[in-house]
Amino acid sequence: MQAQYVLPLVDISKLQSPDLADRIEVANALDQACREVGFLYLQGNQFNFEYAKVVIEMAQSYFSQDLDTKMQHYIGKSKNHSGYVPIGEEQFAGNSYDLKEAYDVNYDYPGPETDCPLLGPTLWPEDSNFQAVVSQYYGHLRGISQQIFAAFALALGVKEDFFADKITDAPSQLRLIHYPYNPEVQDAEGIGAHTDYECFTLLLPTAPGLQVLNKAGEWIDIPLIENTLVMNIGDMMEILSNGKYLATKHRVKKVSEERYSFPLFCACNYDTVIEPVIHTENSKYTALIGGEHLFNQTAQTFQYLKQRVASGELVLKNAVPLSSFGLEEQAVTVS
Repeated sequence: MQAQYVLPLVDISKLQSPDLADRIEVANALDQACREVGFLYLQGNQFNFEYAKVVIEMAQSYFSQDLDTKMQHYIGKSKNHSGYVPIGEEQFAGNSYDLKEAYDVNYDYPGPETDCPLLGPTLWPEDSNFQAVVSQYYGHLRGISQQIFAAFALALGVKEDFFADKITDAPSQLRLIHYPYNPEVQDAEGIGAHTDYECFTLLLPTAPGLQVLNKAGEWIDIPLIENTLVMNIGDMMEILSNGKYLATKHRVKKVSEERYSFPLFCACNYDTVIEPVIHTENSKYTALIGGEHLFNQTAQTFQYLKQRVASGELVLKNAVPLSSFGLEEQAVTVS
C-alpha cells in the first residue's frame, strides 16, 4: 500500500539567534515533527545550496568514470571505512543487494592512531578538486548539525550544550550515492528498507524515489522540495529519547531516472555511551557504545566486512540484528 504524504517542514534559521527563546521555538517545532513522524524537511538561511550544486556536479563527474578506475579506491582498502562502494557491496537482507554505488567520506580524524575502526584518514581519490569540494560540503553540514544537536538537547530537556563534548570527533559519514537508471531491472530496490544507525541524517536528494514507512504501516512517497534537506531520526536518537522519537524505516524504490543522494549521518564520538536522556521507570533500551553500534551494523551490511567476520579476522562485540529499532513493517510489499 502506498500513499502521497507531505512531511512537516521546520525552519531552523533561528538556531543562529542569540535569543534563547528563538532557539527554543525551533527546538519545539523539531520535537513535534520528530514525535509525530520522524521524517521532516529542513530549511534555513544557514544552508548554502551553492555548495550542494557543486558537490552534485562533482559526483556526476566521478561516477561517470569506468569501474576499474573507481575500484582503485575501493572501501575495503581503507582504514576507516571510506572510499568507493560498488553495486552489490551492501546487503540489508538475505542475498538481495542494492542497485546503487557510492563514495563514502568519513570524518578525517586528525588525532593519533586509535583502535576505533571508523576513525582515521579518509581514503580520497587522487583528484584534489574532489577532496576540496566534498570536504567543503561536509564541513558546512557538520557545522549545521552541531546547531541541530543543541536543539535536540533543548527538546529533550537537558542543557543546550549537552552534546557539545560528545560530537567533537564523531565518525559522522557523508555518502555520495549514485542510483543508475536501468529500464531492464524489475522488482528491485535502489536501497532496501532500513533504519539509520546514527542520531539523525541530513539528506540532499536530486530526484524522487525515497519512501518512508509511516505508523500505519504504509510506504509513503516523499516528494522533493527545492532548497530543503530531508531529515530523519536514527537508532541512537531513539535510544537517547527513550523512544520518544522512533528511528524511521525507509527505502529507495527502483528509480525511474538517474538519481543522486547525499546523506550526512550525524553521530556522536566513538566512545560515547548512548543511553536514555529521558528517564522512566521502565526504559526498554539498554545502553550501548555509539561507535561500536555503528561499526557493528555496518559490518553486517558490507561484504568486505562480512567476509572478515566469517573468517574470524574480525569479531563483533555486543552486536544487535539489523532493523532492531523503529517501527516494524506490517505486511508491506516491495514496489
